[in-house]
Amino acid sequence: MAWFEGFETRRFAVNGVEIFACVPRDAQGTRPALLLLHGFPQTHVMWHRVAQQLAQDYFVVMPDLRGYGDSSKPVGTADHAQASKRAMAQDLVDVMSALGQSHFFLCGHDRGGRVAHRLALDHPTRVRKLCVIDIAPTLDMYNATDMAFARAYYHWFHLIQPSPLPERMIGATPEAARDYLHAKLGGWGSAGLSYIEPQALAEYERCFVKPEAIHSACEDYRASAGIDLDHDRESRTRSEKLACDLLVLWGERGVVNKLFRPLELWQAQCAGTVRGQALSAGHFIPEELPQATAAALLAFFE
Repeated sequence: MAWFEGFETRRFAVNGVEIFACVPRDAQGTRPALLLLHGFPQTHVMWHRVAQQLAQDYFVVMPDLRGYGDSSKPVGTADHAQASKRAMAQDLVDVMSALGQSHFFLCGHDRGGRVAHRLALDHPTRVRKLCVIDIAPTLDMYNATDMAFARAYYHWFHLIQPSPLPERMIGATPEAARDYLHAKLGGWGSAGLSYIEPQALAEYERCFVKPEAIHSACEDYRASAGIDLDHDRESRTRSEKLACDLLVLWGERGVVNKLFRPLELWQAQCAGTVRGQALSAGHFIPEELPQATAAALLAFFE
């Protein structure tokens, strides 16, 4: 199908930032709303092939998270609160409110899954059902850190180093930034870059190589290793759990499958029904297996 056929791009001034999003051109009608969140180091375009299969049944909204793509990239603060998953979640709740969506289905991959987790905890009445793709809860992953995890997800520990060291190392030149991007996209159990559409790869390259984008990505991870963990610990101290039903998808060839038990970890954090499965993929499941991803979402959200 044509690139994002039936969709248009809009900008939303919310929560002190501007969020860029891809939304349907037509009115919602009777279709339920579905919010799809991308991860690092990507943008909303990762959902292209999945969205085309869901658009007939759902009012699909695909934003660029703050700090990514064409959304605002706030300068980092001492506590990195501007990149917290709580702030990102509030952005998206406000976007959905601007679209007239009082409640919606929600799915997030990678960092988007972590934003989705916080959104569903902070705004339980807004989320009908939640799907997270190829993540375990952030707090559990950090608590279980060992040599194998540090080796596989070294970027978790590199990107959180104080600014501007990782920014300068990654973005020394546009070519260096592009090489870093390709290394991330081609790793984590994937078969090189063959699963990415050329137009999508060009968008990732356009968006990632900018100094402000590299800084924002680092800030995302700095927040995850600091203020986000504080928020997660507070939620667990208050025995807060996800109130909605949850679908967990993860890749057979990915790090999450090799080093964690994602279904068990998510069952401990959810008061609803939790189901899940491993798919024959690496980390970037929606692009590696768009049909299987769409089918799983259709079956679950139905």
